[in-house]
Amino acid sequence: MNKIKVITIFGTRPEAIKMAPLVKELENISEIENKVCVTAQHREMLDQVLDLFHIIPDYDLNIMKDKQSLTGITTRVLEGLKDIFDKEKPNLILVHGDTTTTFAGALAAFYNKIKVGHVEAGLRTFDKYFPFPEEMNRKLTGSIADLHFAPTTTSKENLLREGVAEKDIFVTGNTVIDAMNFTVEKNYVFQNSLLNEIDYNNKKIIMVTAHRRENWGKGIENICIALKEIVATNEDVEVVYLAHLNPLVKDVVIKHLGNLDRIHILPPLDTKETHNLMNKCYLVMTDSGGLQEEAPHLGKPVILLRDVTERQEAVNAGTVKIVGTKIEDILTETNGLIRDFLKYEKMSKAINPYGDGNASIRIAESILYYYGFEKNRPEDYNIV
Repeated sequence: MNKIKVITIFGTRPEAIKMAPLVKELENISEIENKVCVTAQHREMLDQVLDLFHIIPDYDLNIMKDKQSLTGITTRVLEGLKDIFDKEKPNLILVHGDTTTTFAGALAAFYNKIKVGHVEAGLRTFDKYFPFPEEMNRKLTGSIADLHFAPTTTSKENLLREGVAEKDIFVTGNTVIDAMNFTVEKNYVFQNSLLNEIDYNNKKIIMVTAHRRENWGKGIENICIALKEIVATNEDVEVVYLAHLNPLVKDVVIKHLGNLDRIHILPPLDTKETHNLMNKCYLVMTDSGGLQEEAPHLGKPVILLRDVTERQEAVNAGTVKIVGTKIEDILTETNGLIRDFLKYEKMSKAINPYGDGNASIRIAESILYYYGFEKNRPEDYNIV
Protein backbone atom coordinates (compact mmCIF):
# COMPACT_ATOMS: atom_id res chain seq x y z
CA MET A 1 0.00 0.00 0.00
CA ASN A 2 1.55 3.28 -1.12
CA LYS A 3 -1.12 5.49 0.39
CA ILE A 4 -4.07 5.08 2.74
CA LYS A 5 -7.19 6.24 0.92
CA VAL A 6 -9.58 7.86 3.38
CA ILE A 7 -13.02 9.43 2.95
CA THR A 8 -14.07 11.77 5.75
CA ILE A 9 -17.86 11.99 6.00
CA PHE A 10 -19.94 14.54 7.92
CA GLY A 11 -23.18 16.44 7.47
CA THR A 12 -24.05 18.79 10.35
CA ARG A 13 -22.43 21.85 11.87
CA PRO A 14 -21.31 20.11 15.09
CA GLU A 15 -19.66 17.33 13.07
CA ALA A 16 -18.03 19.82 10.74
CA ILE A 17 -16.56 21.87 13.61
CA LYS A 18 -14.96 18.76 15.07
CA MET A 19 -13.88 17.16 11.80
CA ALA A 20 -12.45 20.32 10.22
CA PRO A 21 -9.14 20.32 12.15
CA LEU A 22 -8.75 16.61 11.39
CA VAL A 23 -9.33 17.24 7.68
CA LYS A 24 -6.67 19.95 7.75
CA GLU A 25 -4.25 17.62 9.55
CA LEU A 26 -4.80 14.77 7.07
CA GLU A 27 -4.08 17.17 4.20
CA ASN A 28 -0.51 17.50 5.49
CA ILE A 29 0.28 13.77 5.61
CA SER A 30 1.87 12.37 2.45
CA GLU A 31 0.93 8.76 3.27
CA ILE A 32 -2.79 9.62 3.37
CA GLU A 33 -5.04 10.59 0.48
CA ASN A 34 -8.10 12.14 2.08
CA LYS A 35 -11.35 12.95 0.30
CA VAL A 36 -14.14 14.91 1.99
CA CYS A 37 -17.79 13.96 1.53
CA VAL A 38 -20.52 16.06 3.10
CA THR A 39 -24.11 14.87 3.26
CA ALA A 40 -25.47 18.36 4.06
CA GLN A 41 -27.90 16.93 6.59
CA HIS A 42 -27.86 20.57 7.73
CA ARG A 43 -27.16 22.76 4.71
CA GLU A 44 -26.65 26.38 5.73
CA MET A 45 -25.03 25.74 9.10
CA LEU A 46 -22.67 23.19 7.55
CA ASP A 47 -21.60 25.61 4.82
CA GLN A 48 -20.65 28.24 7.41
CA VAL A 49 -18.08 25.87 8.90
CA LEU A 50 -16.75 24.77 5.52
CA ASP A 51 -16.16 28.43 4.65
CA LEU A 52 -14.53 29.17 8.01
CA PHE A 53 -11.99 26.37 7.64
CA HIS A 54 -11.58 26.75 3.86
CA ILE A 55 -12.70 23.19 3.13
CA ILE A 56 -14.03 22.38 -0.34
CA PRO A 57 -15.75 18.97 -0.32
CA ASP A 58 -14.90 16.46 -3.01
CA TYR A 59 -18.46 15.16 -2.79
CA ASP A 60 -21.67 16.84 -1.64
CA LEU A 61 -24.78 14.67 -1.33
CA ASN A 62 -26.95 17.73 -0.57
CA ILE A 63 -29.63 15.57 1.06
CA MET A 64 -31.38 18.17 3.23
CA LYS A 65 -35.13 18.48 2.68
CA ASP A 66 -37.83 20.52 4.39
CA LYS A 67 -39.27 18.67 7.41
CA GLN A 68 -36.89 15.78 6.79
CA SER A 69 -37.34 12.55 8.73
CA LEU A 70 -34.70 10.31 10.27
CA THR A 71 -35.71 7.59 7.83
CA GLY A 72 -35.31 9.93 4.88
CA ILE A 73 -31.89 11.12 6.00
CA THR A 74 -30.70 7.55 6.50
CA THR A 75 -31.86 6.24 3.15
CA ARG A 76 -30.55 9.24 1.19
CA VAL A 77 -27.12 8.90 2.80
CA LEU A 78 -27.00 5.16 2.13
CA GLU A 79 -27.96 5.59 -1.51
CA GLY A 80 -25.68 8.60 -2.07
CA LEU A 81 -22.58 6.96 -0.64
CA LYS A 82 -22.85 3.75 -2.67
CA ASP A 83 -21.73 5.34 -5.95
CA ILE A 84 -18.93 7.25 -4.20
CA PHE A 85 -17.60 4.10 -2.56
CA ASP A 86 -17.80 2.21 -5.86
CA LYS A 87 -15.75 4.93 -7.54
CA GLU A 88 -13.19 5.72 -4.83
CA LYS A 89 -12.77 2.31 -3.16
CA PRO A 90 -11.40 3.80 0.08
CA ASN A 91 -9.41 1.83 2.63
CA LEU A 92 -11.09 3.69 5.48
CA ILE A 93 -13.97 6.07 6.10
CA LEU A 94 -14.09 8.43 9.06
CA VAL A 95 -17.33 9.47 10.72
CA HIS A 96 -17.88 11.56 13.79
CA GLY A 97 -19.96 11.30 16.92
CA ASP A 98 -23.66 10.60 16.93
CA THR A 99 -25.63 12.08 14.04
CA THR A 100 -27.80 10.20 11.58
CA THR A 101 -25.14 10.92 8.96
CA THR A 102 -22.64 9.18 11.25
CA PHE A 103 -24.65 6.01 11.60
CA ALA A 104 -25.75 5.89 7.96
CA GLY A 105 -22.18 6.52 6.79
CA ALA A 106 -20.88 3.67 8.94
CA LEU A 107 -23.65 1.37 7.75
CA ALA A 108 -22.95 2.21 4.10
CA ALA A 109 -19.27 1.38 4.63
CA PHE A 110 -20.19 -1.90 6.33
CA TYR A 111 -22.38 -2.88 3.38
CA ASN A 112 -19.36 -2.28 1.14
CA LYS A 113 -16.88 -4.01 3.49
CA ILE A 114 -14.93 -0.80 4.04
CA LYS A 115 -13.24 -0.17 7.38
CA VAL A 116 -14.73 2.52 9.62
CA GLY A 117 -12.95 4.92 11.98
CA HIS A 118 -15.23 6.50 14.59
CA VAL A 119 -14.08 9.89 15.86
CA GLU A 120 -15.44 10.78 19.32
CA ALA A 121 -16.23 7.15 20.04
CA GLY A 122 -17.48 5.62 23.27
CA LEU A 123 -19.77 8.32 24.66
CA ARG A 124 -22.81 6.81 26.40
CA THR A 125 -25.82 7.80 28.51
CA PHE A 126 -26.96 4.14 28.65
CA ASP A 127 -30.53 5.19 27.80
CA LYS A 128 -31.38 4.59 24.17
CA TYR A 129 -33.98 7.38 24.04
CA PHE A 130 -31.91 10.11 25.77
CA PRO A 131 -30.67 11.80 23.74
CA PHE A 132 -32.74 10.56 20.80
CA PRO A 133 -31.61 9.44 18.25
CA GLU A 134 -28.00 10.23 19.17
CA GLU A 135 -27.45 7.55 21.80
CA MET A 136 -28.27 4.70 19.43
CA ASN A 137 -26.51 6.38 16.52
CA ARG A 138 -23.24 6.36 18.43
CA LYS A 139 -23.78 2.87 19.84
CA LEU A 140 -24.64 1.32 16.48
CA THR A 141 -21.73 3.12 14.84
CA GLY A 142 -19.49 1.71 17.55
CA SER A 143 -20.69 -1.81 16.73
CA ILE A 144 -19.61 -1.33 13.11
CA ALA A 145 -16.38 0.61 13.63
CA ASP A 146 -12.91 -0.92 13.27
CA LEU A 147 -10.99 1.99 14.78
CA HIS A 148 -12.35 3.81 17.81
CA PHE A 149 -10.95 7.27 18.55
CA ALA A 150 -12.14 7.81 22.12
CA PRO A 151 -11.77 11.35 23.48
CA THR A 152 -11.24 10.24 27.09
CA THR A 153 -10.39 7.21 29.19
CA THR A 154 -14.03 7.07 30.33
CA SER A 155 -15.11 6.63 26.72
CA LYS A 156 -12.48 3.94 26.30
CA GLU A 157 -13.80 2.11 29.35
CA ASN A 158 -17.34 2.21 27.91
CA LEU A 159 -16.08 0.58 24.72
CA LEU A 160 -14.13 -2.08 26.60
CA ARG A 161 -17.26 -3.02 28.54
CA GLU A 162 -19.05 -3.49 25.22
CA GLY A 163 -16.41 -5.93 24.02
CA VAL A 164 -14.29 -3.70 21.79
CA ALA A 165 -10.68 -4.92 21.64
CA GLU A 166 -8.29 -2.60 23.45
CA LYS A 167 -5.89 -2.62 20.50
CA ASP A 168 -8.57 -0.94 18.38
CA ILE A 169 -9.16 1.95 20.81
CA PHE A 170 -7.03 5.10 20.75
CA VAL A 171 -7.56 7.81 23.38
CA THR A 172 -7.01 11.08 21.55
CA GLY A 173 -8.71 13.97 23.32
CA ASN A 174 -11.52 15.80 21.56
CA THR A 175 -10.97 17.55 18.24
CA VAL A 176 -13.27 20.41 19.24
CA ILE A 177 -10.43 21.77 21.38
CA ASP A 178 -8.25 21.72 18.25
CA ALA A 179 -10.95 23.69 16.42
CA MET A 180 -11.12 26.39 19.08
CA ASN A 181 -7.45 27.16 18.53
CA PHE A 182 -8.56 28.39 15.08
CA THR A 183 -11.70 30.28 16.10
CA VAL A 184 -11.19 32.16 19.39
CA GLU A 185 -9.57 35.60 19.17
CA LYS A 186 -8.61 37.87 22.07
CA ASN A 187 -9.95 41.13 20.60
CA TYR A 188 -12.70 39.66 18.48
CA VAL A 189 -15.22 42.00 16.84
CA PHE A 190 -18.61 40.41 16.24
CA GLN A 191 -20.39 40.50 12.91
CA ASN A 192 -23.63 40.87 14.89
CA SER A 193 -23.59 44.52 16.01
CA LEU A 194 -25.75 43.89 19.08
CA LEU A 195 -23.08 41.61 20.53
CA ASN A 196 -20.52 44.41 20.24
CA GLU A 197 -22.73 46.71 22.35
CA ILE A 198 -22.96 44.39 25.37
CA ASP A 199 -20.92 45.33 28.44
CA TYR A 200 -19.01 42.10 29.07
CA ASN A 201 -16.80 43.68 31.73
CA ASN A 202 -19.51 44.96 34.07
CA LYS A 203 -22.38 42.58 33.33
CA LYS A 204 -22.61 38.84 33.88
CA ILE A 205 -23.60 37.54 30.47
CA ILE A 206 -25.35 34.18 30.33
CA MET A 207 -25.22 32.45 26.96
CA VAL A 208 -28.16 30.08 26.44
CA THR A 209 -28.89 27.38 23.89
CA ALA A 210 -31.69 24.84 24.30
CA HIS A 211 -33.27 22.96 21.44
CA ARG A 212 -33.13 19.17 21.97
CA ARG A 213 -36.18 17.10 21.14
CA GLU A 214 -36.58 15.87 24.71
CA ASN A 215 -36.96 19.51 25.85
CA TRP A 216 -39.57 20.53 23.29
CA GLY A 217 -42.71 21.77 24.99
CA LYS A 218 -42.58 21.89 28.79
CA GLY A 219 -38.80 21.79 29.00
CA ILE A 220 -38.20 24.88 26.85
CA GLU A 221 -41.05 26.67 28.58
CA ASN A 222 -39.57 25.99 32.02
CA ILE A 223 -36.16 27.21 30.89
CA CYS A 224 -37.69 30.48 29.67
CA ILE A 225 -39.65 31.03 32.89
CA ALA A 226 -36.49 30.47 34.93
CA LEU A 227 -34.46 32.87 32.76
CA LYS A 228 -37.08 35.58 33.17
CA GLU A 229 -36.86 35.21 36.95
CA ILE A 230 -33.05 35.14 36.96
CA VAL A 231 -32.83 38.43 35.05
CA ALA A 232 -35.56 40.05 37.16
CA THR A 233 -33.74 39.25 40.43
CA ASN A 234 -30.14 39.87 39.33
CA GLU A 235 -29.59 43.40 38.01
CA ASP A 236 -26.07 42.65 36.81
CA VAL A 237 -27.18 39.77 34.55
CA GLU A 238 -27.95 39.83 30.83
CA VAL A 239 -28.98 36.84 28.73
CA VAL A 240 -28.13 36.07 25.12
CA TYR A 241 -30.44 33.28 24.00
CA LEU A 242 -29.40 31.69 20.70
CA ALA A 243 -32.82 30.38 19.72
CA HIS A 244 -33.00 27.47 17.30
CA LEU A 245 -34.97 28.24 14.14
CA ASN A 246 -37.36 25.34 14.74
CA PRO A 247 -40.77 26.94 15.56
CA LEU A 248 -41.21 24.46 18.42
CA VAL A 249 -38.30 26.25 20.08
CA LYS A 250 -38.26 29.77 18.66
CA ASP A 251 -41.97 30.50 19.12
CA VAL A 252 -41.89 29.46 22.80
CA VAL A 253 -38.78 31.55 23.47
CA ILE A 254 -40.25 34.66 21.84
CA LYS A 255 -43.58 34.17 23.65
CA HIS A 256 -41.93 34.13 27.08
CA LEU A 257 -38.82 36.28 26.63
CA GLY A 258 -39.49 38.61 23.70
CA ASN A 259 -39.17 42.37 24.35
CA LEU A 260 -37.75 41.95 27.87
CA ASP A 261 -34.95 44.17 29.15
CA ARG A 262 -31.53 42.48 29.34
CA ILE A 263 -32.66 39.44 27.35
CA HIS A 264 -31.46 39.27 23.76
CA ILE A 265 -32.93 36.63 21.46
CA LEU A 266 -30.75 35.88 18.45
CA PRO A 267 -30.79 33.18 15.79
CA PRO A 268 -28.01 30.58 15.94
CA LEU A 269 -24.63 32.17 15.27
CA ASP A 270 -21.91 30.78 13.09
CA THR A 271 -19.11 28.85 14.75
CA LYS A 272 -16.64 31.70 15.17
CA GLU A 273 -19.26 34.06 16.58
CA THR A 274 -20.48 31.36 18.98
CA HIS A 275 -17.03 30.49 20.27
CA ASN A 276 -16.10 34.13 20.82
CA LEU A 277 -19.39 34.91 22.56
CA MET A 278 -18.71 31.96 24.81
CA ASN A 279 -15.26 33.33 25.51
CA LYS A 280 -16.71 36.65 26.66
CA CYS A 281 -19.71 35.36 28.63
CA TYR A 282 -19.92 34.60 32.37
CA LEU A 283 -21.50 31.16 32.15
CA VAL A 284 -23.31 28.88 29.70
CA MET A 285 -26.75 27.29 30.04
CA THR A 286 -27.37 24.61 27.43
CA ASP A 287 -28.78 21.22 26.50
CA SER A 288 -26.10 20.84 23.82
CA GLY A 289 -23.52 18.10 23.74
CA GLY A 290 -20.59 20.00 22.25
CA LEU A 291 -20.86 23.04 24.50
CA GLN A 292 -20.14 20.78 27.48
CA GLU A 293 -16.67 20.36 25.99
CA GLU A 294 -16.14 23.82 24.53
CA ALA A 295 -17.17 26.10 27.39
CA PRO A 296 -14.89 24.51 30.05
CA HIS A 297 -11.93 24.97 27.69
CA LEU A 298 -12.59 28.70 28.04
CA GLY A 299 -13.15 28.52 31.80
CA LYS A 300 -16.93 28.94 31.62
CA PRO A 301 -19.15 26.92 33.97
CA VAL A 302 -21.94 24.98 32.27
CA ILE A 303 -25.48 24.58 33.61
CA LEU A 304 -26.71 21.51 31.73
CA LEU A 305 -30.42 21.63 30.95
CA ARG A 306 -30.74 17.87 30.65
CA ASP A 307 -31.30 15.00 33.07
CA VAL A 308 -28.48 12.82 31.73
CA THR A 309 -25.25 13.33 29.82
CA GLU A 310 -23.00 11.23 27.64
CA ARG A 311 -20.12 13.46 28.76
CA GLN A 312 -19.86 12.40 32.39
CA GLU A 313 -16.16 13.36 32.50
CA ALA A 314 -17.12 17.04 32.61
CA VAL A 315 -19.50 16.44 35.51
CA ASN A 316 -16.83 14.48 37.39
CA ALA A 317 -14.26 17.21 36.73
CA GLY A 318 -16.62 19.85 38.07
CA THR A 319 -16.92 21.92 34.88
CA VAL A 320 -20.55 20.91 34.17
CA LYS A 321 -23.53 20.71 36.52
CA ILE A 322 -26.51 18.56 35.49
CA VAL A 323 -29.62 20.57 36.40
CA GLY A 324 -32.46 19.39 34.14
CA THR A 325 -35.44 21.58 33.29
CA LYS A 326 -37.31 22.01 36.57
CA ILE A 327 -37.70 25.72 37.25
CA GLU A 328 -36.59 25.61 40.89
CA ASP A 329 -33.47 23.59 40.08
CA ILE A 330 -32.44 26.01 37.33
CA LEU A 331 -32.96 28.98 39.65
CA THR A 332 -31.04 27.44 42.53
CA GLU A 333 -27.97 26.39 40.56
CA THR A 334 -27.76 29.45 38.31
CA ASN A 335 -28.28 31.96 41.12
CA GLY A 336 -25.63 30.10 43.11
CA LEU A 337 -23.06 30.70 40.39
CA ILE A 338 -24.13 34.32 39.95
CA ARG A 339 -24.00 35.20 43.66
CA ASP A 340 -21.34 32.90 45.12
CA PHE A 341 -17.91 33.86 43.77
CA LEU A 342 -16.11 30.92 45.37
CA LYS A 343 -18.56 28.46 43.83
CA TYR A 344 -18.09 30.13 40.46
CA GLU A 345 -14.30 30.11 40.77
CA LYS A 346 -14.26 26.42 41.63
CA MET A 347 -16.21 25.53 38.47
CA SER A 348 -14.48 27.96 36.15
CA LYS A 349 -10.99 26.80 37.13
CA ALA A 350 -11.68 23.06 37.07
CA ILE A 351 -9.52 21.21 34.55
CA ASN A 352 -11.29 20.51 31.27
CA PRO A 353 -10.91 16.76 30.60
CA TYR A 354 -11.44 16.97 26.85
CA GLY A 355 -8.10 17.74 25.31
CA ASP A 356 -4.98 19.76 24.73
CA GLY A 357 -5.46 20.76 21.09
CA ASN A 358 -3.59 17.80 19.61
CA ALA A 359 -6.39 15.29 19.08
CA SER A 360 -6.23 15.52 15.28
CA ILE A 361 -2.52 14.73 15.32
CA ARG A 362 -3.13 11.69 17.52
CA ILE A 363 -5.90 10.42 15.23
CA ALA A 364 -3.71 10.81 12.15
CA GLU A 365 -0.81 9.03 13.87
CA SER A 366 -3.17 6.24 14.95
CA ILE A 367 -4.29 5.69 11.36
CA LEU A 368 -0.67 5.55 10.20
CA TYR A 369 0.13 3.05 12.96
CA TYR A 370 -2.90 0.87 12.17
CA TYR A 371 -1.86 0.60 8.52
CA GLY A 372 1.80 -0.06 9.29
CA PHE A 373 3.29 3.31 8.36
CA GLU A 374 4.37 3.94 11.97
CA LYS A 375 6.12 1.36 14.16
CA ASN A 376 5.16 2.80 17.52
CA ARG A 377 1.62 3.07 18.78
CA PRO A 378 0.74 6.70 19.68
CA GLU A 379 0.52 7.43 23.39
CA ASP A 380 -3.00 7.89 24.73
CA TYR A 381 -4.13 11.33 25.80
CA ASN A 382 -4.15 11.74 29.56
CA ILE A 383 -5.40 14.68 31.60
CA VAL A 384 -2.46 16.48 33.18
